[in-house]
Order: sequence, then C-alpha cells, then structure tokens
Amino acid sequence: MPASRRRLLWLLPLIVVLVAGFFAVRGRHEALRYATVPAGRGDIVDVVGATGLLQAVITVQVGSQVSGTISWLGADFNSTVKKNQVVAKLEPSSFQARLNQAAANLASAKANVDRSQAAIDDAKQKYERAKELAAQGLVPPSDLDSAKAAYDGAIAQNRADEASVGQSAAALNQARVDLEHTVIATPIDGVVLARNVDVGQTVAASLQAPTLFVIANDLTRMQVNASIDEADIGRVRVGQDVSFRVDAYPDQVFQGKVEQVRLQPVTNQNVVTYNTIIAVRNDDLKLMPGMTATVSLAVETRKDALRAPVAALRFRPDGFVEEGRGGSRAGGAPRTAASGAGGEGGQGGGRGAGGARAQGGEKGGEGGRPALIFTLGPDGLPQPTPVRLGLSDGRVVEILRGLDEGAQVVVGLDQPGSTAVRAGASPPANPFAPGRFQPRSR
Repeated sequence: MPASRRRLLWLLPLIVVLVAGFFAVRGRHEALRYATVPAGRGDIVDVVGATGLLQAVITVQVGSQVSGTISWLGADFNSTVKKNQVVAKLEPSSFQARLNQAAANLASAKANVDRSQAAIDDAKQKYERAKELAAQGLVPPSDLDSAKAAYDGAIAQNRADEASVGQSAAALNQARVDLEHTVIATPIDGVVLARNVDVGQTVAASLQAPTLFVIANDLTRMQVNASIDEADIGRVRVGQDVSFRVDAYPDQVFQGKVEQVRLQPVTNQNVVTYNTIIAVRNDDLKLMPGMTATVSLAVETRKDALRAPVAALRFRPDGFVEEGRGGSRAGGAPRTAASGAGGEGGQGGGRGAGGARAQGGEKGGEGGRPALIFTLGPDGLPQPTPVRLGLSDGRVVEILRGLDEGAQVVVGLDQPGSTAVRAGASPPANPFAPGRFQPRSR
C-alpha cells in the first residue's frame, strides 16, 4: 500500500471527530433558547399572608351553678334561642327539700326569739321587785345581783336568737336561689354551637361550672383571629382591607377589615406572632365557626409601576462571575443555572421569592435595593443589567431604575429538560395582583 494512502487512512478518523465536534457545538449553540418577558407596567400590591381561625364575635358558655341530674333539655345543636329562654332543667326534688328545711329552721328561730323575749319580760319583773325589796332591806344584796344577772342574760339570749333568725333567713334565701338555678336559661340571643349533656346525665359544679351549651350571639357578624408574624406586624393597621379564602369555598374570596391588633405576643417554637382581629360580614351564613382562613392583607400598592418577573432575579448564565455589587462580567459558554432564592439572584433582597421584596416609599435618589437581572442583547445572548428594586408581591417586582419599558428580560432557558429557572417558576400569584406575565422564546 502506498505511503500516501496509509497517511490518509490515519487522518480519516481525526477528520470525522473534528467534523462531528463542530456540528455538535454548532447545534448546541443553535438549540440554546432563552425564555424572555418584556418589562411592562401594571399595578403591584404587597400583601402580608397569614392563617387564622373564624369565630363568632360573642360566644357564651352556658353552665350550671349547682350539681344535679339533667331532667329536661330545651335546645339542641344549631337551635336558635332567645335571651332568657329556658334550655335545660335539673331534677329539683333535693333542692326543694333543702328549701323546706331552711324554711322550717327560720320558723324555729323566730319562735326562739319570741321565747327569749318572754324570758326578758319575766327577768325584768323579778329584777324590779328585787330592787324594791333591797331598798327596804328585806332581801340581801346578793339576791339583787342575781336578779340583775338573770335579766342581762335574757337580753343577750334574745339578741342571739334574733341573729339566728337572720342566719336562717339567709339559708332559706340560698336554698331558694339554688332551686331557681335548676332552671337554666340562655343569657343572650344566638345559635347553639355545642350541646355537651344529655337527659339523665349528672353534672357536678364544684370548683368550676360545667359547660352545658356553647351559644354564638350572631353568626352574620364574625371575625378572623389571624396570627401575624412579628416581621410583618409593623405594617398592619386598623381599617386595612383583608382578603381571605376558606377550604370549603376555594373559588370564593371573602372580604374583611382589620379591627384590632392585639399587643400580647404569642411565642410558639421561638416564633413570635401577634393576634390580629379581622371583622367579617357573613350575611349568607356560608362561613362557620372554626374554619381555617388563609388571609392576605394588602399593606401597600403601586399603580402603573414598571414590573419584571421575580424569576428574572434568579437567572444566572453558566460562567457568570460577579465583580462586587456594581460590576459584573460574563465568561464561558452561556447557559443557565438556578441560584438559590435570595442568593446571587437577589443581590441583598429581603423576604419574598428571589429576595425581591423591598420596603416601599424608596423611589427617590438611591432608593430601592440593588439587584442584577439579564436582558437579551442584540446578539441573542443575555447581558447583565444592574437595577434598583421597589415593591414586590412575590411574583413580580417593581423596577425603580436601570431598565426601560419593553426590554426583554431573561427568566430562564426555553428547552426541555433544562434545570435552569424557567418562566413561571415564581411563587403562587397573590389574589390582589392583576394579570400575569406571558414569557416568550427568543
């Protein structure tokens, strides 16, 4: 075989490898597509999220002040009751017996008073006679002293008998009150939420009155007792509008207003929250006590703000190197990799997806928080763009400076199987935010 032909056979595999590598690299770059969203204007509403428990404004526990056996019930679950309506009775026979005994004791005490009064009269006459005889020297002085002591003793006994009458009268009154307490009435108008006893059941009132019924005053007026995190409580004010949902009606949004922010902190596993009372109208009686409410409280609103998706804050091309807070450069072949939420993508962002949330009211000068996003350049590759962030609702973020309206903001790779941050990777939309961003591929 000629030498030239042998050299050609040796070079042929190398040529094949080079050609395959060229087409593979070329195909990779041609297949790399970026999902973008144009920066546009719209409203942004910052919300504080929490969970709470629905409850009636006034709930009364109706109990028994005396022990006994339930002989009659006049209300059941969901019964509508009026103030002073009898809802239960206890067996009254033992209480009636105590009342009769107390009345007899009172009559006996009064008879003792009459008897001691007669004794006073008798002792007084003897004392007066003894004084006359002693004045004439017909009786010794000791007899006069004895007569006076008997008279004083009769007066003291009469006073003791009169005190016994008062004591017996008090016992009679107590027995009468106990008998009246065997008839249990509701103190308010309302609806029975709970009935805890049945006929024939014995209730024991010792240190604490047993609860027979739980009555809600008016279920058309309810309240949500929401637990607000200490980091958000400073932005909550009385009178703010509140939107909330319950699992029973997932497609319906209910409205309310903040009525009270309670100062008492609640600590659970080192997490501090504050109870916030939200007044709610329930005219259609859909809401029931005990339901769990997912609350969204609107604390700040931006009208016609320049917005970009929060997902853009998390996008970083492969090989991107940060040069401090203000400068940056890109190196290596461009591809995307998801950085952690609140990491490089947020550049010091606070709470919210991608660290995008910033305190409102920072529109002037160097206001807002610095961040870095990527826009699509003329060559079709992502270019770093420093921006200043304003308000965020966790899905979109306000751009205060550094970005023009209509700029194509890169939110991720648009190719199957990519592990990069993709369009739509932002948190769930908040119920106050209007509209959605629609990413497009370039």
